[in-house]
Amino acid sequence: MKIGIVGAGIAGPTLAYWLARYGHEPTLIEKAPRLRTGGYVVDFWGGGYAVAERMGLTAELHAAGYEVREVRLVDRNSRRAGGFSTEPFRRNLDGRFTTVPRGDLSALIYRSIEDHTETLFGESVSAVEQHDSGVRVTLEGGGSRHFDLFIGAGGIHCPVRGLVFGPQNRFERDLGYRVAAFETEGYQPRDELVYLAYTMPGRMIARFAMRDEKTMFLFIFTPDHMSDPDPKDGPEAKATLHQVFGNAGWECPEILRHLDGASDVYFDRTSQIVMDRWSDGRVALIGDAAAGVSLLAGEGTGLAMAEAYTLAGELNRAGADHQDAFRRYEGKLRPIVEARQRSARAFATTFAPKTALGLWTRNQASRLLNIPRLADWVVRSEFRDDIPIPEYVA
Repeated sequence: MKIGIVGAGIAGPTLAYWLARYGHEPTLIEKAPRLRTGGYVVDFWGGGYAVAERMGLTAELHAAGYEVREVRLVDRNSRRAGGFSTEPFRRNLDGRFTTVPRGDLSALIYRSIEDHTETLFGESVSAVEQHDSGVRVTLEGGGSRHFDLFIGAGGIHCPVRGLVFGPQNRFERDLGYRVAAFETEGYQPRDELVYLAYTMPGRMIARFAMRDEKTMFLFIFTPDHMSDPDPKDGPEAKATLHQVFGNAGWECPEILRHLDGASDVYFDRTSQIVMDRWSDGRVALIGDAAAGVSLLAGEGTGLAMAEAYTLAGELNRAGADHQDAFRRYEGKLRPIVEARQRSARAFATTFAPKTALGLWTRNQASRLLNIPRLADWVVRSEFRDDIPIPEYVA
């Protein structure tokens, strides 16, 4: 089948890889003029890691990733306020765990398909028309394409969901935080292989040293610290971050100076997508487009890869009955996704506790993870690999 896929992030290229393995002809449609880079680093394990193994990507994954040694929480004077070693994660996950920049993961997945998969960069979809034999897609750049099936993998703001299922506000659940990220070169200090975070009530800023003298910064904060609506572009995002963190102390003056020189700033709401169905006729959604769990959930990237792998496998297993494949795909993954969404809603305040008492409690609780037996129990119970990764025959 000819299958169109909107979105060349994580889920889209993973789906294209497996569809091509099963003999289908995928086409990626991506609004950006080139593959997106930047963003934030993600911890990668579990179901997504298993899919990467089956794609033969683990060597490249670890080469691109970082073996973080410590999560360190500090006060405004850079004194340790909490944190824990990451060794229990590697020990209990059998080494199948790494921390990787999201843009680097996207790039290595895309490299595995770019020589044999058509990609329309700098292109968007303006209309989707379904009929008995397929889907006609109108492109904003002009012209149209006809596909047997059409898949939305364009993230939280996926245009396919809006065109086929309804407006964003019907499905988006704002978790009450904003997130921003950027990279810079030459920042000091570095604290190699340490994920270091400074938190005030309702505001958190973290840094992580990467290769080539680069440092990634992540901001999470409650919107009540903003006087203006969510920013619409990079300059507005920078102005918002200056407003929210300009009086925060710690290293913030130097961080904001580097922010001013950054060419790319990521900024978004921390939201979830909650839908009662992930498909409509010949159109289906995967990844954050179908059921975004949010950055606060952890393993969202792995979920996206598991969903792509499962959808491709079910389409291959079902033959011409795409509706049966869509049902099986959703049936396998919806319970896992909904559990992750519930967990994220409960866990959200640990990133940027809204009160001084909440911040103190979070810091003290983090210290308990330095007790080996307790840390092992937490990792085994909270980070267990419960994403089903079936065996499909190519």
